[in-house]
Amino acid sequence: MKKLSDILNQRQKTYSFEFFPPKTEAGYQNLLATIEKLATLKPDFMSVTCGAFGGNRERTAEIVEHIQNKHRILGVQHVTCIGNTREEIKEILDKTKSRGILNVLALRGDPPQDNPNWQPGKNNFRYSYELCEFIRSAYGDYFSIGVAGFPEGHVLCPDKEQDARYLKMKIDAGADYVISQLFFENKDYFKYVERLRKLGVRNPIIPGIIPITDYQNIVNFCKKCGASIPKKVHDIFAPIAGDPQKTISEGIKFAVNQCRELLKNGAPGLHFYTLNKVQPVDTIFREVRG
Repeated sequence: MKKLSDILNQRQKTYSFEFFPPKTEAGYQNLLATIEKLATLKPDFMSVTCGAFGGNRERTAEIVEHIQNKHRILGVQHVTCIGNTREEIKEILDKTKSRGILNVLALRGDPPQDNPNWQPGKNNFRYSYELCEFIRSAYGDYFSIGVAGFPEGHVLCPDKEQDARYLKMKIDAGADYVISQLFFENKDYFKYVERLRKLGVRNPIIPGIIPITDYQNIVNFCKKCGASIPKKVHDIFAPIAGDPQKTISEGIKFAVNQCRELLKNGAPGLHFYTLNKVQPVDTIFREVRG
């Protein structure tokens, strides 16, 4: 398997999918079937998240290993600060290396729902740039390291300029590339890239795309993660919120237009948040990749 940093250097555009580890065995089997179908589209890589507070980390690595061994597609394993001590992170990364996984996404992570005010102790990393530093110092260039970016600024960050400076800290700490949080207004992404370029960041910033399949669900989700929903999205999807088929159809149309504009104006690829479903990501992928 290659490192993702090498692939990003070799290809002008990359296309990828993201999954999360299910909590049930039935969900796990369904995910394997989803991966099987999406693998036929030959994406450049597939990434797998952790649960909140570092949960499901064994299953995360297991799924990444399955993606690489069965489908011969590069896998990216998410690794989080929250919920793991320094020693536990070292153990996780040692196991990741033993599985032949070369690519990780270094994240701060989410606190547990029953303890949203969780604070790191002296044996925890507080920020993802510290995790990047640790991985680089402990493993050298073995891993290709990705990090998360926030076109509209992180929900906990006071302003967008400071958020951009925090992202540069991750790059300076050893990160190779950035995958962005979802967004629906492309100008937010391009302004984000511009802010980072002014700071000297030259690494690929891959836009994260989520298709709209349920209007109310996306409204609720964006409230939690801090992404905004522009008026044009409300205008399209609010009137058809009670019609699933129309919503999916309009969601495909909206995502295809969004993706085409991103690619046309220089985005280095597309990263699709699949929600562990084949459709409508497969349709959108075929339309925009050509």
